[in-house]
Amino acid sequence: MSSSTAASRTEPIADAAPLSLCAREPHVPADRLVAEMVPPPRFDSVRFSTYIPDPNQPSQSEAVRVLEGFATGLGGAQAGGRRGFLGFGRSKAPKTPAGPRGVYLDGGYGVGKTHLLASLWHATPAEPSLKAFGTFVELTNLVGALGFQQTVQTLSGHRLLCIDEFELDDPGDTVLVSTLLGKLVEAGVALAATSNTLPGRLGEGRFAAADFLREIQGLSAHFRTLRIDGEDYRHRGLPEAPAPYTDAQVTKAAYATSGASLDAFPELLDHLARVHPSRYGALTDGLKAVCLTDVRPVPDQSTALRLVVLADRLYDREVPVLASGLPFDKLFSEEMLKGGYRKKYFRAISRLTALARDAASLVQDQ
Repeated sequence: MSSSTAASRTEPIADAAPLSLCAREPHVPADRLVAEMVPPPRFDSVRFSTYIPDPNQPSQSEAVRVLEGFATGLGGAQAGGRRGFLGFGRSKAPKTPAGPRGVYLDGGYGVGKTHLLASLWHATPAEPSLKAFGTFVELTNLVGALGFQQTVQTLSGHRLLCIDEFELDDPGDTVLVSTLLGKLVEAGVALAATSNTLPGRLGEGRFAAADFLREIQGLSAHFRTLRIDGEDYRHRGLPEAPAPYTDAQVTKAAYATSGASLDAFPELLDHLARVHPSRYGALTDGLKAVCLTDVRPVPDQSTALRLVVLADRLYDREVPVLASGLPFDKLFSEEMLKGGYRKKYFRAISRLTALARDAASLVQDQ
C-alpha cells in the first residue's frame, strides 16, 4: 500500500496534512554552503567531557588527551602569534613548519570519531567564522559551488578545517581535495580528518590510516594518526533493529505529528535521483520526523549510495524515522554488504536503526 493510499484511509489528526520529501526540490546558494560548515545539530552540544571512553579501549582515552592538547595549541596564535601544539598557530609572517599540521582519527564506524572531531571544533579557541567543519562530500560540493581558487581564498583565513568521512573511493575527488588541503596548509590552516576505507580493502580490517596517508600523498607528513579502537557504540547493549510498523500505523503517526513527512519509500528513492546530494540537508529542513511506507531493498548501488547520504543527514539532525515494510537491516543485498562500499552501508543501517528506535514514541504516543 502506498503512503497516499494509506493516508486516504486515515482520519487526519494534525491541523495539516504531513509534508512530503518528494515535493521538495531545494536550491542551496553557495553562501549557505559556507555558513553551514559547522558541526551538525546532533553534535551541537558534544564536548571532550561528554565523550565516554570505553575502559577496555585505552586508545579512546589517549585520543581525548591528545586532541585536548591539539585544541589548546591552536590558541597560540592569539597569544603573541607564537606557534602552538604540533607547530600550529599563526604568526605575522607565517612559515610552513616541518612537523605535522593535522591529525587523522583512525577507527571503525561507531567508535565516536565524529564526536571527537566535533569536540575539537568546539574546543578550538577561535570564532566560529574561523573554523570549518564538514564531510568530504560537503567540501567537494563547496569547491563545485565556489570554484577552486575562491574556495582556497575563503578557507585560507580559517584556524581549523575538520573533514569528516574523507572519501577514499573516488580518485578524482581525492586528488582535488588533497590539492586544496595543500594550499590551506601553506596558508597556516590546521587540519583534522576521519575517513572511510578503500573499496576492496574492507576485509583486511577496520582501519584506514595507511590508505588515507597514501592517497593524500604529499600531505601525509602533515598528519599525526590517532588510532581509536572499539565497537560500534550504537550496538553496545542495545536491541536489534526494531520491527517495522504497518502502513496504517505509520500514516496515523505522520498525521498526528506536527512537522512530519510521509512518503512511499520507492517514490522517495526515485526523487533522490533528481536532487543533488549536496541538497539533502536542505531537503530535511524543519522536519520533526520522517515517515516511510513500503520500505524495500534498494535496487542498485547508485540508489544505495544516495540513501547513505540521506541517512547521514537525518542522523546528523536527529530526525526520527518511522517505517513500514522491511526492517532497515534488510535494505542492502548480501552482494552490496560484501563489496567495496560495505562500510558505508553498515553505517547507514546503524544510523537508520538508531533513528527507528527514536521514532518508537511516535506510535506509542498515539
